[in-house]
Amino acid sequence: MLGLSLPAFAQYAGPAILSRGEAPAAMTAPTVDFNFSMALTGTYTTGLVGVSAPNAQGVLANSTSYGIGVSLGVNGAHSWKHTHIGLNYSGGFTDYLSAGYFSGISQGLSLGLSHQFSRHISFTLRESAGLFTQFPPATVSLNSAVPFDPSQSYIPTTDFYDNRTIYTTTQANLTIQASSRLSFSLGGAYFANFQRSSALYGAMGESATGDVQYRLSRRTTLGANYSYTHYSYTNSEGGADIHSAALNASVRVSRWTEFSMFAGASRVASSFEQTVPIDPAILAILCPPSEVTACPLTAGTVINNNTFWGPNVGIRYSRSFQRGAFYASAGESITPGNGLFLTSRAQTAGAGYGYSGLRKWGLSIGVNYMKALSLGNVQGGYGQISGSYSMSRQIVGQLSFVSSFSATQYQSNSFNLYNRLIYSASVGLGFSTKSIPVRFF
Repeated sequence: MLGLSLPAFAQYAGPAILSRGEAPAAMTAPTVDFNFSMALTGTYTTGLVGVSAPNAQGVLANSTSYGIGVSLGVNGAHSWKHTHIGLNYSGGFTDYLSAGYFSGISQGLSLGLSHQFSRHISFTLRESAGLFTQFPPATVSLNSAVPFDPSQSYIPTTDFYDNRTIYTTTQANLTIQASSRLSFSLGGAYFANFQRSSALYGAMGESATGDVQYRLSRRTTLGANYSYTHYSYTNSEGGADIHSAALNASVRVSRWTEFSMFAGASRVASSFEQTVPIDPAILAILCPPSEVTACPLTAGTVINNNTFWGPNVGIRYSRSFQRGAFYASAGESITPGNGLFLTSRAQTAGAGYGYSGLRKWGLSIGVNYMKALSLGNVQGGYGQISGSYSMSRQIVGQLSFVSSFSATQYQSNSFNLYNRLIYSASVGLGFSTKSIPVRFF
């Protein structure tokens, strides 16, 4: 009788399905009280780069500066009989004392809502939105309060310039539980990433997905999915149409350990603007022979169409503990680029660990790797390696000591000036509405 009286969200569920964007089931607590936090920090950042040309020495100009920052955060979840909501918000303002151009507000929001309409029909809504100038928002990593995996959203994490980026992603899914073992899911998504600089490309896109999953046992689910995605860009004609299909497998090894993957292929039809020189024979007709050398018609713009196949693969391992969680993931897919490069084939890998002792300590550590091949406006390779940590230590009552560090190494064998290092460190004091350390995850 006690088991029947518990909300469905509190029961021992099956393995989470990565292709549906679900967070590991063991990481999602049925009820987590909302916690509000605030921190005042001193910051030191190197390698700040705006959208500008290299200097006379052929070096990309960059700035180093101390700064003062204030940040706010909200983290938590709540469950009702048929509805579950999870929220993670982080926002702040940083004032760089000697590099005022980069000063500004950064915000990140992750919101997950699930509702059980009936025994057989459920609906989920996922929202990611925000703006940032230097580093990707804290909402890009797995969070115990938010019931979805941000890696399956379109949150920009590879922007090269320290330029204001505004992003939003809305994803909705309707799941039909045909039987105790068989389920179907239909979903759609819209995303938009905009850049402050008109020299960079904004990206927009829509997608539609559908899948079928069959639960072989309490711990194992197999299935297949299909998705269609369209990318378009500001300041550029053309875009990309992507058809993807994959097989899925999800295994819950134990109550606290899960493994999920999907593997398939994507067919990409892309079109983009390309500048090409005008043939001398055509140039001779368009410009008089006496003016050929001074003729302004030296090049023309064409639409280049390209069709190719690429892998569509994702894998994730997660292990939850009583007061923390570890996860590792990897994949390869087609992405909309990073504002500098357009449609790209990207390989990604990442791992993270979060600990919340709920008494004195809070800790978050993460590392990410990305290697991509641009297939759009400019063809070539680019990538990055980044790492971060955040720590809080309760001093007394609701006051904590906080510190953080993040670094990103941009890498490219195709473009030398793309290789640069940027890092930031901060220390300060944090305040939490509850007598627990300020939470960063």
